[in-house]
Order: sequence, then structure tokens, then C-alpha cells
Amino acid sequence: MKFKAKEIADILGGTVDGDPEVTVTAFARIESGKPGAICFFANPKYEHYVYSCKSDIIIVNRTFVPKEAVTATLLRVDDAYAAVASLLDYVTAQKRSYRRYRGLRCRVRLSSKIGSKVYIGDFAYVGKKAEIGGFTKIYEHVYVGDGVKIGSKCIIYPGVRIYPGMVIGDNVIIHANAVIGSDGFGFAPLEDKSWKKIEHTGNVIVEDDVEIGANVCVDKSQMGSTVIRRGTKIDNLCQIAHNVEIGPDTVMASQSGIAGSSKIGSHCIIAGQVGVAGHLTIADDTTLGAQAGVLGNVKESGQVLMGSPAFPLKQYLRCYAAFKKAGK
Repeated sequence: MKFKAKEIADILGGTVDGDPEVTVTAFARIESGKPGAICFFANPKYEHYVYSCKSDIIIVNRTFVPKEAVTATLLRVDDAYAAVASLLDYVTAQKRSYRRYRGLRCRVRLSSKIGSKVYIGDFAYVGKKAEIGGFTKIYEHVYVGDGVKIGSKCIIYPGVRIYPGMVIGDNVIIHANAVIGSDGFGFAPLEDKSWKKIEHTGNVIVEDDVEIGANVCVDKSQMGSTVIRRGTKIDNLCQIAHNVEIGPDTVMASQSGIAGSSKIGSHCIIAGQVGVAGHLTIADDTTLGAQAGVLGNVKESGQVLMGSPAFPLKQYLRCYAAFKKAGK
């Protein structure tokens, strides 16, 4: 990586406040910036670092007005946080190379269809009649079951297990040791108080531009499909049960779980350790705060919920203040 300030401004659609010829070769956090690096400032609580930072370039919002002298060149953009994400993506894309590779110790069944410039690492397995789109990377020790369909430009990291019949879209990233398509937790109680397993005959559909974290489990449906819609991002160590549907562009933080047959709307934010009970519907643009327990339908979009059972944030804060007062 080697860019001048004016080149970065062209990439991000920004303007340079300072030396347009200054060159950077690395990224750095604003609190540990160093010469030759670029960093960004978006959170007001980090403003004091802007004045002491030794980085040569700092990406800031256009509206930022310094209160002290700044030695770094400022690169002004509409949204500093989004701009640095775009720049990181641009740099990564420049480094990425696509080449056909098939490890000597991998096994690819003859009936499978492999696109152009697909990487398949050692000890990976690709089953019968599986399809893998062009420019996809299947890392070492990945299992791709019979009849699986994986789109183009996907990254499947080591140890991922994709059960037979699952469908993965384009530009999907699945991190290490995730399991896509395991049986849902479905058992029928019998008269003798034992449990009879309910077979799951459906699949999982992961649409385009989804990212699934490490050690995530997505269960296949009893019938039909468990669906993760376009653009959804799931953090590590999450559980998606059978027949769940997650709407487009929803984000889900670590250690959260969604029980069977629940439907999550689009553009929702699910914080860490949230639990959603089964057979519920969560409206679009809902935010579920950390450790919230959702026991009923959320019908009104745009709400922020906290607590267990979860209820609106303002009400939760009033109750919490009362709890603290009562404890004194």
C-alpha cells in the first residue's frame, strides 16, 4: 500500500486540507498513529488524539472544526467511518488475486461443477453435483456436501461445514468452523417421556453479500428453507434455528440466538447475547439491546428494546432508575 493524500481523496470523493503530496503506506488507530500512516476520526471522545496524533493523514468529517493546531493533513469526507471502510475495501481488493488452485490433498467429485479461478485448499472436500462459482476461495479442511450451490467471489474459511443441499449466494464470507445446515432442535415428546427426533428435510439459503462469523450454527428447516437475506452480517458464536428468516441488512452481534420459525425484519440491530423466542415476528428497523430477551412479537418498526422480557428503552431506563433507588 502506498498512496498520496490527493489519490485517497479521489478514491473517497473527499478534499485535502494540508499537503496533497504527503504519502502513507499503512493504516493506524488514531490513538497510536505514527509517521507514514493514515487514521480516521469519527467518535467525538477521541478528538484529543487529533491534536497529538503523529500520523501523516487523518480522515475526518467535512464538518469537523479543529479547536487546536493539527500537524497532520486532514482528508475531509462526508462520513469518516464509512470512508475508511471503503478505503480498506479498496486496498484489500488491490491486493486480492484470483487464481485457479487445487490442493493435492483435496477431493472434488467428478460430477461437481467448478467455476473459473476457484481456489480449493488441501483436505477440502467437494461433494457430488456441487456447484462453486468463479473466483471463490474454499480454504483447507472445508466440507461442501452433495448438491451444495456456492456463488461467485465467496470466501469459505478453514473448517467450515456446509451440509448437502444448502445454497450460498455471491460475495458471501463464512468464517472458520461455522456450520451451515445442521439439523434443527426438533423432537416430539412420547408417552413414555422419551423424545422422538423430527427429521429435517429442508435447507438453508444464504443470499448475496452475507457475512457469517466463526463458530456460527445455521440450522436447516424441517420443511422449506431457513433464509438469511441479502447483506446481513452475523458475528461469531451465534445460533440461527430451523425455519428462521432474517431480513436484508440486519446485523447480529456475538452470542445471540434466534429460536425456530421466528422472522426478523430488515435493517434490524441485534446486540450481544440477545435471545429471541420461537415463532415470533420482529418488525423492520428494530434494535434489540444487549442481553434482551424477546418473548413476544414486535409489531411497530423502529423501536429500541431492552431487558428480559424486552420492552421499550425509555420505559426500561425509568424502571432501572427505580430499581437503583429501591436498592439504596
